[in-house]
Amino acid sequence: MKKLTTFLVLALSIFVLVACGSKDPYPVNNKSYRVNVRQNVDEVVLEELELAFDFFWETQNTNESQAGYGLIPDRYHTNTNTVGTVASIASVGFGLTAIPVGVENGFITREEGEERAFKTLESMLKLDRRHGFFFHFMSMTTGERVWESEVSIIDTALFINGALTAGQFFGGRTQKLAEQLYEEIEWNWYYDAAQSRFYMGYWPERGFAGHWDSYAEQLMLYVLAAGSPTYPVGKSAYNRMKLSSTLHSSTENYGAFYSTHTGSIFTYQFSHAWIDFESYNDAAGFNWFTNSVHATEAAIAYAKTLTSIYPGINENSWGMSAADGPNGYKGNYGSGPSAGNAHFNDGTVPAYGAIGSIVFKPEAAINAMKNYRTFPQFHSKYGFKDAYNLSVGVNGWFGNDIIGIDKGISLVMLENYMSGMIWEIFMEIDYVQEGLKNLEFQKVE
Repeated sequence: MKKLTTFLVLALSIFVLVACGSKDPYPVNNKSYRVNVRQNVDEVVLEELELAFDFFWETQNTNESQAGYGLIPDRYHTNTNTVGTVASIASVGFGLTAIPVGVENGFITREEGEERAFKTLESMLKLDRRHGFFFHFMSMTTGERVWESEVSIIDTALFINGALTAGQFFGGRTQKLAEQLYEEIEWNWYYDAAQSRFYMGYWPERGFAGHWDSYAEQLMLYVLAAGSPTYPVGKSAYNRMKLSSTLHSSTENYGAFYSTHTGSIFTYQFSHAWIDFESYNDAAGFNWFTNSVHATEAAIAYAKTLTSIYPGINENSWGMSAADGPNGYKGNYGSGPSAGNAHFNDGTVPAYGAIGSIVFKPEAAINAMKNYRTFPQFHSKYGFKDAYNLSVGVNGWFGNDIIGIDKGISLVMLENYMSGMIWEIFMEIDYVQEGLKNLEFQKVE
């Protein structure tokens, strides 16, 4: 009788498990996303998309014996055809986002993409993190911190955007790791509640420094933090940011928009690479996608005012932004108007400035790409190099390097322009929807 009772209990337990708990929380996703592809796309767009993908796929560390497996270089040196020794965690985020692009465009198989994404996330889980946040720069081989770089909230956000994108696209074991990485990020640790602002950076040697104050590329932070089921930060940070931002009135050349500190055009692009802000207004009815359209219009208008000063800046060469220049990397290249008039120019134009704005002003971006393609020395096996300046010397200055995040924003926005695929994937993520809801964003009817 005892054996029979035990058997019945076990049978009942199995039945309950099968009936109530058999649903896989991480089912494999075999959905095809690239179904509404724009027709008659210009060849320069198709070429840059594929070559940008090649950059992320071919330069990634795939040596499974190294702790740095999955890392992607901050830079690639086209003059020597060598991969830089330093990786950026943001480059990895763009690289993970590139994998679904590669699969859906037929550049790689789904099996190849899923294996690379899973192993990358598996490797990232083992790297040194602080409260879930990654260091900005790491050794390509060891994964260890380099240059005494900061524990970066914005670069971690760029990484987790890519991780969640790949996880949502593949589902299964990849999604499980992506969600683990996301849920381990302690957004409230990086938040200064007394000032309702996220800190700008954290260094183990000296603690936090600076704050994310007015509008810039950090819109993603508010959505990701508000959607966290483990360490959330509510809408007060977003509200403080908007109150602290500078709104410029409309002119005959552009509509009203909130500007960023330097006017670097990437600051109007990065969050929009994943979040479909065109489809959502905030609680006050404000649309950040329209804001970027107007900022792009302002950048083009500003470029036209510089043509008589710098021969390389004009209506087909615009979008000044943080980039390499003749005298090294400068983070304050930008267009006016900018908050505090903080933009700087010396004739340097990065390719990604216009390319990353293709979803905002398609015709102007494509015309710029066609113009850039007329300079053979500005092109490489991985597409456009970072920047050029025709004001230097007799033949101008053309940078030798490709910068990972600049190539990344180019790739993602090109795909969004052609199909909207990255937006579609990312907006399916429950965390993202929860974040927008908690910030009181409303779907545009």
